[in-house]
Amino acid sequence: MRTIIGFAILAASACWANAAYCNGKPDPSYSPNINPIYQGDPVFVRNVTNGKLYMGGVNDTMFRIVHVWGSPYEMGFAHGSLLSADIVEFMTELWLHLEQEIINRPKWLPPSVADYLARVGLDAALEATELATQKYTPPYWAEEIRGLVDGVNHPSVKFRDVLWVTLFGELTKGTCSMFGAWGDALKNVPNINLFQLRALDWDTDGPFPKYPAIVVYHPDQGHAFANVGWTGWVGSITGMSSNQMAISEIGVYFFDDTWGTESRFGYPFTYMLRDVLQFDNTTEDAATRFINSERTCYLLFGVGDGKNNEFRGFQSSHAVLNEYDDMNLQPNNETWHARIKDVVYWAMDWNCPGYNVVLNQQLNKYYGNLTPEITIQEILPALQTGDTHIAIYDLTNNYMFYSAIGLANTPNRNAYQRPFTRLDMTKLFAIQRP
Repeated sequence: MRTIIGFAILAASACWANAAYCNGKPDPSYSPNINPIYQGDPVFVRNVTNGKLYMGGVNDTMFRIVHVWGSPYEMGFAHGSLLSADIVEFMTELWLHLEQEIINRPKWLPPSVADYLARVGLDAALEATELATQKYTPPYWAEEIRGLVDGVNHPSVKFRDVLWVTLFGELTKGTCSMFGAWGDALKNVPNINLFQLRALDWDTDGPFPKYPAIVVYHPDQGHAFANVGWTGWVGSITGMSSNQMAISEIGVYFFDDTWGTESRFGYPFTYMLRDVLQFDNTTEDAATRFINSERTCYLLFGVGDGKNNEFRGFQSSHAVLNEYDDMNLQPNNETWHARIKDVVYWAMDWNCPGYNVVLNQQLNKYYGNLTPEITIQEILPALQTGDTHIAIYDLTNNYMFYSAIGLANTPNRNAYQRPFTRLDMTKLFAIQRP
């Protein structure tokens, strides 16, 4: 009965955004992030059939890097085999955490979503999301998840557990920030023609700080790509491909009349974004994919292409798909979201003056000299975005600068306050199959 109720609410009340402006803004008192950027190579740990495990970072910033090869099932099995104990712990802790969070109505969960989950329950909401998306989802997703569960080989981790964790992103979206910069915005910077920010602001508690992971896929079909998330996570919200493509994403809760309708019936955006990384060659390919997909909720996407020095932003809902560059960027507001030549940017939401104006000021302050390092040291601390994790993609030199939230007892634990690791993605994508 709970599933039927949840499904009915999804059908009748799909829109959880607010036709208004967000009222948050960053604290003007901030300290630059002067931590050194770690540039050491990941350290090999062990391998299994079709998989290798490394550790990246150093000291208390270490994280798992998992390489997997083969078919969807083979890659899932290698992922599950290499991280079996971690996945068991992550899944167990995550469900306990989420159930408690729904009761507590956490700040990271928008009130409209919290109200919905409180009414129908977490299980019913996720099962309803599964039912609403399954007919639009290609079978290779189930094959990978089935392989992962078989690789974990533990009775506490079932197919639906992994599927629902993946769909939780579709249900909640998260509030985040992004920008892409090229051309004159980098005119004084040697050897970088395009770089891109993806800052995730989401759940900072529970098991997320304990189990950060980057899974580097080497699939039989498509491009190699790095999926940034957590152990057992298969959808994409952050990532970069061997084809010099990268993704950013923002969940939209404060919208205007340009957005049209949204729906919970369609192809989950975390799957669609991963398809961009695995299969697409250009921003035009990504735009075509978005147009032809059965889209769902209110989202902003960013797609960068280092081969063509292009970054495009996308306003995506069930009814609307608009593509933006620096010349037609929306919302166009000279007070708090003015256009900047050779930059596309959004901070925390669509209608979010308090954050967007600060990002605009920072981008203009360092215009012509923008770099990943300046972004880490000055822009992110000023904006105070990226509490959960951050990826900065240098799409010219194939570097990813990565940081994840620290454990609960860590001082300055937000990802934007912590030391970053620079990953040489050319080396990672060249790792050989065991």
